Amino acid sequence: MPPVIDTHCHASQYWFEPVEILLNEMERAGVDQAVLTQFFGVFDNSYLVEAVKRFPGRFAVIAIVDHTQSDATDRVVELHDQGVDGLRFNCGFRPPGDDPLALWRKCAELGVTASVMGTCEQYADPEFEAIIQEFPNLNVIMEHLAGVGAFWGPGRADTEIPMEAYQRALALSKYPNVYVKVPGLAEFCPRPMPFRQPIPFENVPPLIEMAVEAFGGERLMWGSDFPPSANREGYRNALRFPMELIDYPSTESRDMVFGGTAAKLWEFR
Repeated sequence: MPPVIDTHCHASQYWFEPVEILLNEMERAGVDQAVLTQFFGVFDNSYLVEAVKRFPGRFAVIAIVDHTQSDATDRVVELHDQGVDGLRFNCGFRPPGDDPLALWRKCAELGVTASVMGTCEQYADPEFEAIIQEFPNLNVIMEHLAGVGAFWGPGRADTEIPMEAYQRALALSKYPNVYVKVPGLAEFCPRPMPFRQPIPFENVPPLIEMAVEAFGGERLMWGSDFPPSANREGYRNALRFPMELIDYPSTESRDMVFGGTAAKLWEFR
């Protein structure tokens, strides 16, 4: 099987876990490489950049800059010069100044991938589609299965999956620069009570299958959401369940989801 790549991992010395813990989990689960994804509220990306240097060939970085600062685009240039290939956005990010899409524009100019956090409804909003249309050469990733994580998606407090909004978000597949991160199943499947073994989920809604049908494996990528995944099914199961329980149209399609697509977008230096 080709290398397995995790496209959504958090690491820090002061919150979550240090990168060495992630490496241990990766070794145990058979994950070869990972994209260190900065978490919101942190604008110092030096720990992630340094991890790339400390562990050659293992990591890439999705950084965050403070979009409220007038020099935010300068920070993107600096990060790009340091080898950062991705910038993390929230759907509502708009920097001050005359150009509300300045950060998006700078990423498109530099070839920096935009990894976007949002609710399913925000992805489905025409305003988000307009941004995609504005920058056809900018690779844009919708995180957390386009926001349908019923229990862990941003701003969602109930178990109801917004299926209509999800379908509208999936319709963005008509733009070839749009991608989606595929999470562990526990992002949208409740933990059973009483617990079931060995497979805890009795009914898995076909959300990943819908994404595969819309985007194909070549525009989907797996992301564990380490280490919050430990509060759900755990790191290894966040990989194993969607890899083994979902019916992909071909082995090639599955391999793209779990590594091939990510290898196209990020350089693991």
